[in-house]
Amino acid sequence: MGIVCPDESKRIEIEEFRRMLLSNAAVHRTKAGDEFQNPGQLPAANRHNRELEEKKVCVTSGISFLGIAIVNQLLLRGYSVRVIVEKQEDLEKLREMEISGEMRRSMNTVEAVMARLNDIQSLSQAFSGCRGVFHTAAFVDPAGLSGYSKSMVEVEVLATKNVSQACAITPSVRNCVLTSSLVACVWQDINSSRTIDHDCWSDESICIEKKLWYALGKLKAERVAWNIARESGFKLATICPGLVTGPEFISRNPTPTIAYLKGAQEMFRNGLLGTVDVNRLAVEHILVFEDMKNTSYNRYISFDQVIRSEEELEKLARETGIDIRTMRSNSRTNSSNTVKLSNAKLCCLMSTVHRCHNEF
Repeated sequence: MGIVCPDESKRIEIEEFRRMLLSNAAVHRTKAGDEFQNPGQLPAANRHNRELEEKKVCVTSGISFLGIAIVNQLLLRGYSVRVIVEKQEDLEKLREMEISGEMRRSMNTVEAVMARLNDIQSLSQAFSGCRGVFHTAAFVDPAGLSGYSKSMVEVEVLATKNVSQACAITPSVRNCVLTSSLVACVWQDINSSRTIDHDCWSDESICIEKKLWYALGKLKAERVAWNIARESGFKLATICPGLVTGPEFISRNPTPTIAYLKGAQEMFRNGLLGTVDVNRLAVEHILVFEDMKNTSYNRYISFDQVIRSEEELEKLARETGIDIRTMRSNSRTNSSNTVKLSNAKLCCLMSTVHRCHNEF
């Protein structure tokens, strides 16, 4: 395996050659269709080329904590992966990950492509030739104490809007899996809802009142993506994970972790402080993507644990370095006040390969 960084002219030449092959094979596809329409049996060589095309996907922010986990799981399953990087430093980090073994070694190609999340055409060029896109990008605001201040909300929304529009205008892209967040579901009037599941949405006014900018950014970004997908016809699935954990997660994923835990005291008190292991979450992304062959639009909640006891809370505090006293006020949960958190829908996909924990 090696990281390939083609220049623009070579990429265009390869893409034109690919289109010529498809044309000669009389293979045609529409944006809304799930299958190629083929007037005759494809020769073996073309069938092989088609299989390779079906296994080519793009991951935004592929060097992030979750991004690299998704890349590794894709490689394990035989996909060729194109990773979007925004600057030279990201490319160097990707190479370091390959050398260190953090990125899985595979016979399949990992291709790094420079693209700007604020430029739709740049993204569309990066997506060209890929069947699917995993949008995992998160953002850091150096001016924000948590790394995610109020100004980052519109940055998040704009980037997701651009990725969604790029998916819509790129002929090869059929499906997009967007990483949202459980905090886009849980911040609502819990007196009116005793179960939080994939049909639940956070209330924007509550997020603004409590200054939960990370929750607001994820909420608004996901809604924008759904609007564009339904208007344009490309398939979208969103996954709303709890706090993403795993080896050294606070040092490798500090900004989303700190931003997510704003409001942790209230989430804990209501039985809504969910977490999920990064590798499990990566597998879930791929299973959701592969299931999109059979479905159009889906939304899922992901977690494998809900923090309920003082011991679990103390362990989380040690791992994150967060002052546990900020979460202990009225912290012991009352079963009569807690809300049931359900990931039953995602468990239906996971049940064949993993034991699933649902409806805490």
